[in-house]
Amino acid sequence: MSSVHVSVQGFPTDRASWLALAREVEVAGFDGLYVADHPGTVAAPFVALAAAAAVTDRIRLGTCVANAGMWEPVALANEIATLDLVSAGRAVLGVGAGHTPAEWTSTGRPFPSPGERVDRMIELVEATRALLAGATVSSEGSQFTLDDAALANPRPVQDLVPLLIGGNGARVLRYGAQHAERVGITGLARTLADGHRHEVDWSESALAQILEIVISAADAVDQSPQIEVLVQHIEITDDAKAAAARLLPHVPGASVDDLINSPFVWIGTIGQINERLRAHQHNWGIEHYMIRERTISEVSRILASTTPG
Repeated sequence: MSSVHVSVQGFPTDRASWLALAREVEVAGFDGLYVADHPGTVAAPFVALAAAAAVTDRIRLGTCVANAGMWEPVALANEIATLDLVSAGRAVLGVGAGHTPAEWTSTGRPFPSPGERVDRMIELVEATRALLAGATVSSEGSQFTLDDAALANPRPVQDLVPLLIGGNGARVLRYGAQHAERVGITGLARTLADGHRHEVDWSESALAQILEIVISAADAVDQSPQIEVLVQHIEITDDAKAAAARLLPHVPGASVDDLINSPFVWIGTIGQINERLRAHQHNWGIEHYMIRERTISEVSRILASTTPG
């Protein structure tokens, strides 16, 4: 299916395996390689992506997603411009509001409210994009004060570094729909007690609500962002119903049919999965997906069998 685009989220643990993953993602025909941003628990994204740039030529390289609470506009603009430079114009700026309390409290800062985190994300994105565009920025907002800030060097290769906004809340989704080239949706719901993990909601009603928020917000300003779905479970099997039933205890409120038909879950034979991917494209306009590196083998088999639909 030529219109399905799949990127991989990787978690670097050592030099050899990380560079091997980058090469595999490129050779296997995936669209891009993403790295998360959780200081103290995963590798620093821009360092890892720059290393991947050195051994690839085609794939997009991006953050999925940079925690806005950890960044200042000039520093983030400098990182993404440098990545764009060393990758010859393949950078993607992925940003989210952040949700893990320890990423604030471990450095002695209070954990902001959801509204404050979204405020910071919006101010960060707008200032960072202005800097990347070559503007001199002076502004005083609730989160940042900039006085003749500029990014003279390095300059990004791309005239417009693509923006990915990822998150779950309605305000984040609306902002992404109106300002980003891509909106990342995850199927995650309420944050659990540890402040990091989430419940999941892969029901058809939840997906419909998310898509309505994104589409209506985009339509209001005549935008058409791509929707990128994080695939949370992939299982090639001859018995999709049994596989879905095993997942039900972990997905409150979902039915077997919800899971089988959800874009967050790919379950079934390769043919059945491809048929559902075509349905997601036709019914919802979903053509972009992100998978975790552990599922590359299965997804490569799925994509290798597709034909243009």
